[in-house]
Amino acid sequence: MSGSGGEVKTGGCQCGAVRFRVEGKLGEASICHCRMCQKAFGSFFAPLVDVDTSDLTWTRGKPTYFESSDVVNRGFCSNCGTPLVFAYRDYHLTGLAIGAFDDPGSIEITKQHWVRDRVSSLVDAVTKAPCDQEDAPEFASIIAEIDASIHQHPDYETPEWPMGKRL
Repeated sequence: MSGSGGEVKTGGCQCGAVRFRVEGKLGEASICHCRMCQKAFGSFFAPLVDVDTSDLTWTRGKPTYFESSDVVNRGFCSNCGTPLVFAYRDYHLTGLAIGAFDDPGSIEITKQHWVRDRVSSLVDAVTKAPCDQEDAPEFASIIAEIDASIHQHPDYETPEWPMGKRL
């Protein structure tokens, strides 16, 4: 996989302290439903895409790692907490959080893992719950206020970036 395809993808954490660049073809993109991924992402699942470690460059900062098991390290931004990495130790592939890419919609998820741990209400919520709440007129002023005060790094490379506010 290393260096093949000439593809370039960039991404990083929410505050911009950690940024990455992948030069090469992305591997399998999947959703992992295991309980460790649920806790690591604080969510129902972890969307990850495999990249050859030799194709991955940390262009600003580096993740902080937590040994979540005897075989896996999980990397995150120690400034804002964004989950970034699922990495088997001593293996040439690294799983990067799809949501951390600048264009996450360009990565097609093709597989699910550990479905035995899947949160069953998720399927119903995604397919049946109403989606129009944020578009309701009564939320317009709140959305405008949030949009005007975002401290999140933009979805493109910047030479530097002021960090968001720490509480």
